[in-house]
Amino acid sequence: MEDTTMSERNPMDKDTTSRQRALVVGLGISGTASALRLHRAGWDVVVLEKASERRRGGYFIAVFGTGLAAAERLGFADAVPNRIAPESVSYDVARTGRRRLGLSYADVFGGSRLVVRGDVEEAAFTALPDEVEIRYSTVPVALDQYLDGVDVEIRDLTTETTTVERFDLVVGADGLRSTVRRLAFEPEQSPIRRLNYMIAVYSLPEPIPGYRPQDGLVMAEAGRSVWVFPFADRLPTVMFSYRTDDVDAEFTRPAIDSLRAAYGPEPTGSTLGWLLDQFEKAPDHLFDSAEQVHLDHWHRGRVVLVGDAAWCLTVYSAMGASTGMAGADLLGTMLERHPHDVPRALQEWEDHLRPFIAHHLGSAVSQRSFFTPGNRAELLLRSAMIRLARLPIAGRLLAKTRTNSARMKSLDIAATAA
Repeated sequence: MEDTTMSERNPMDKDTTSRQRALVVGLGISGTASALRLHRAGWDVVVLEKASERRRGGYFIAVFGTGLAAAERLGFADAVPNRIAPESVSYDVARTGRRRLGLSYADVFGGSRLVVRGDVEEAAFTALPDEVEIRYSTVPVALDQYLDGVDVEIRDLTTETTTVERFDLVVGADGLRSTVRRLAFEPEQSPIRRLNYMIAVYSLPEPIPGYRPQDGLVMAEAGRSVWVFPFADRLPTVMFSYRTDDVDAEFTRPAIDSLRAAYGPEPTGSTLGWLLDQFEKAPDHLFDSAEQVHLDHWHRGRVVLVGDAAWCLTVYSAMGASTGMAGADLLGTMLERHPHDVPRALQEWEDHLRPFIAHHLGSAVSQRSFFTPGNRAELLLRSAMIRLARLPIAGRLLAKTRTNSARMKSLDIAATAA
């Protein structure tokens, strides 16, 4: 089972009237959307999830028109709420206590639906029909490809037993550090590219002292920033983002120690100090490096990668959830177009999707400077943009420069393949 190259044996005669069988690895947004779309395309679907139960909750994300168009066709767009606080005010703040009006996330990235990750996962999961089989605590451990299918060695982590099953298609939607990618592609060099930035995210247990629950905050300094994302009906999410020259070193100590080192040695002031204290007390958090995935191919034979497993964009692009849903939606479209020629369907899927994803991989790098200015020059440019945006004429000009970005975040990628 160790050979993941495609076997030369002749394919078996297939009954073209029978339903084909797909394996989806991962029950996040991309995996759930893939399972739903493949079932609608007439496939029998099995989903493997490493965790013992479905993930719930999560932190702030945005869903743009690209993702909403896919969710609409998949039948769960109406179940994705918009938690934007209508009376929200965003402040640019300094650790000294100074505050002034700033630009909120919605001001910069208009047209989005602001949610937590669990909102989208819950909506997509609820839409799954009972016929989709979900196996928790289960992972693939080997893939063996043939012209007519893929033999997958599957391990049950609870019983510690292994079985081998045949599928017509394997979809790796198992995230940045994808097992399917490792088993099926094995690139000579890692496709993961570090941006040399760290992120730490958690949910607040109470409003920030001196601010309303619906207020947003941004503290931007050279090489580091803090964002507080408010919601209409729940307490805010906080994101720390900072530059580092040694990503590995950031994981050698507790996350709070890395944060305090990154945001020192200057005195924190009351607000930043309070936010750091709350992070240290938080029952759960996310602490990770900002990394992208760059692969020459997203499919090989009958194995395909979707979402972060194929093209992780990082939080700075804001398009991870939307492209994950759109990629799943387009995959189903191409498989319907070529129902008995999976390799051709996957090739056309990738040819159509790759320019769109390439744009967002690039824009994530440029948008990073708005989220977290990397140096003093980027900080000054960001400050100037915020001041100009508050002026009527300059604000309209800046809005026009964001038109192309907004268009690319709203593109209905599956509809363009019609």
